[in-house]
Amino acid sequence: QVQLVESGGGLVQAGGSLRLSCAASGRISSGYALGWFRQAPGQGREFVAAISWNVDMSYYADSVKGRFTISRDYAKSKVYLQMNSLKPEDTAVYYCAVKQGAGRGVANEYDYWGQGTQVTVSS
Repeated sequence: QVQLVESGGGLVQAGGSLRLSCAASGRISSGYALGWFRQAPGQGREFVAAISWNVDMSYYADSVKGRFTISRDYAKSKVYLQMNSLKPEDTAVYYCAVKQGAGRGVANEYDYWGQGTQVTVSS
């Protein structure tokens, strides 16, 4: 079974940066994709970014394009989310997830999820 553990969240001022990490264990197929989602209180789980495991192909939500960058280290089984120019509306719990297929997908297509890491952006 795939297990995912996120880290790197915290409190940052608007305009600052954070880098989230997701460490994966278990079998991740080259045909899978790993994604980042976020959920703010009272809201649904929102797609943020995704990356194909075997190809350098990434996808981003419009709200984070130009500010966030997703990357992966195949050898270390890790995926990262570099977040720059953070805004208060980025405040949420961020989750790492994995699904079959290389497309970005939506939340219910992802099979495994991490426990989440809190990101709080103050104004």
